[in-house]
Amino acid sequence: MVSLDELEDLSIKRPKHSQKELQIQTEKKPQWVHFGGGNLYRAFHAEIAQTLIDQGVMKTGVIVCETFDEEIIEHAYHDFDNQILEVIMHENGNLEKKILNATSASYYCPPSKKENYEKVKEIFTNPSLQLVTVTITEKGYSLKDAQGELSAVIQGDINAGPDNVQHTMSIIASLLYSRFQAGMLPLALISTDNFSRNGQQFQTAILKIAKGWLEKGLVTENFINYLQDTDKITFPWSMIDRITPNPSQLVADRLAEEGIEGLTLIHTTKGTNIAAFANTEATHYLVIEDSFPNGRPALEEAGVILTNRETVDKADVMKVITCLNPLHTAMSIYGCLLGYTSIADEMKDEDIVKLIKGIGYIEGLPVVADPQIISPKAFIDEVLKLRLPNPMIPDTPQRIATDTSQKVAIRFGETIKKHLAIHGTATELKFIPLAIAGWLRYLLAIDDAGQPFAPSPDPLLAELQGKLRGIELGYTGNIQQRVSPILKNEQIFGIDLYAAGLGEQIEGYFTEMLKEAGAVRKVLHQVVNE
Repeated sequence: MVSLDELEDLSIKRPKHSQKELQIQTEKKPQWVHFGGGNLYRAFHAEIAQTLIDQGVMKTGVIVCETFDEEIIEHAYHDFDNQILEVIMHENGNLEKKILNATSASYYCPPSKKENYEKVKEIFTNPSLQLVTVTITEKGYSLKDAQGELSAVIQGDINAGPDNVQHTMSIIASLLYSRFQAGMLPLALISTDNFSRNGQQFQTAILKIAKGWLEKGLVTENFINYLQDTDKITFPWSMIDRITPNPSQLVADRLAEEGIEGLTLIHTTKGTNIAAFANTEATHYLVIEDSFPNGRPALEEAGVILTNRETVDKADVMKVITCLNPLHTAMSIYGCLLGYTSIADEMKDEDIVKLIKGIGYIEGLPVVADPQIISPKAFIDEVLKLRLPNPMIPDTPQRIATDTSQKVAIRFGETIKKHLAIHGTATELKFIPLAIAGWLRYLLAIDDAGQPFAPSPDPLLAELQGKLRGIELGYTGNIQQRVSPILKNEQIFGIDLYAAGLGEQIEGYFTEMLKEAGAVRKVLHQVVNE
């Protein structure tokens, strides 16, 4: 075990309170549990908790639960006594360093790990528990396969009942059943993952599993009533925003130059990239619906905006559907095709910048509602002028392109729907269709130079590539026959793109991109400069 307390760098900001005392208080009266111990928690939630602890307004730490990757807990938490070195990367090149000791305990806790699971169950039955936050990525809430049917894992969890589950949603539902049995104790469960109406999707997933158990006689109707009683259980909506790339070797090297050595990158067997440090940007936003039936820490003292659901939704729609996420996805697709490995470097590419400006300013801003608490125009200005060009943020298009099939319905489909609702048609759009055509071209796993590349992980990658198999540079077959099953798929896009009047336009861009090596750049340049 390594203690970050032993680091001698005088520029490191250190905690004001003893980790041991935090652990004692947390053991007595747990207050905050977090599911998903990855980099976003380590760079953001842990910092929020640390701020509250340092200010003396919170006396307990966070309990981290991981259900996917045991090595995260073993190597990034236990090996460093649950401490985190947060590294904030400022645009001027400065690295701001803080030791965070706000994580009081960490568990890999699927029910198959009986001792750990029972410990977490004990925490869930404690009346003092106020909130559960979750960062497991958008796909972690999905219970269905590409055909819209319950996945085999979820169906197995429903059949098995609360005591023998595998999926994270099922595990949380099982723990809620324990809290119900302990006296119908109140609790807020907050998805802080990066997608719209996250609380609604979280609630829907938990209720689907619980009702499946009810149908099989494994739980009572009273449990369902408990989950739907907002005096007992709430699923507050949230908007979260902080660009947090995987730990960077460049940052590790900079730390070593400053005398902070031995913080090597950790690549787990399951593909997680993590380290003792978490590198992130200075800009951050967290907006949460203020609905906590068992009380809450004074989150506003750490800069969290607490408001009503409508305002959260507007803020989230602004970011997820208009001002950041669609831009990120579009530039990641073209970045991979054009050979980029840095988001900051992409911001020097005039064609890519024109593409994302078109998606944001021209196609997004006119149809987005102003949440008042954050200006959409100011937000997107900050994204384009300060955040994405920041050379200190070691973010990559390859990271952003992960799970694109799970994101396009929100990041592109919602804006298309808004244009349909307002104008009755979406045919005036060109930048979003160009991004979607680029994604089809990306799925071929051949870059614009004609060289193969490895697409980022995506649960639908094999299925989508199967539909496009045989399409290559110079392809002259029937494109519509091959791509229409994808473009019509409402499970992917949230809308039939042909019904929206965009299918043929996307086909056209895609066809042009197949003509030869260099055609992606040619089409991109032509369309964004029209």
